[in-house]
Amino acid sequence: MLKYLNTDIVFQEIPDETTLAINLTACPCHCPGCHSPWLWQDVGEELSISELCRLVDRYKDSITCVCFMGGDASPIEVQTLASQLKELYAHYKVAWYSGRQHLPAFVDKQVFDYLKLGPYNALLGPLKSPTTNQRMLKRLPDGTFADITYRFHKKR
Repeated sequence: MLKYLNTDIVFQEIPDETTLAINLTACPCHCPGCHSPWLWQDVGEELSISELCRLVDRYKDSITCVCFMGGDASPIEVQTLASQLKELYAHYKVAWYSGRQHLPAFVDKQVFDYLKLGPYNALLGPLKSPTTNQRMLKRLPDGTFADITYRFHKKR
């Protein structure tokens, strides 16, 4: 069962989007230096499709994107919710921040408009670091994904 602890409206996680970030719990990655180690615990409310719709409806006029932050313990559930979200709210972008280097082969990446992949590595830094190992990918109209990590790097 997929659970979430909290949500927030964020502006930096997905370029050019006002995003409802949903913090999923029971993260199995346990990255050293993780900024959210409290999300390692199996706590929070169940994130069912009805709960997801309630959250989206609450912020519907303020957001352009919904992002699942975590969920690596239940990737098929994240995919299912993303797919249902796309069916019910086609005008919103859907993103997934995964701590995995690669998504499992059985995950249909096409239900996501954005994917952040890669575990946090303190030596390499977060997405905004030019040395990061993490990648932000954007799905293009032809179904391929482009690496847009550079969008997080500050221009000098």
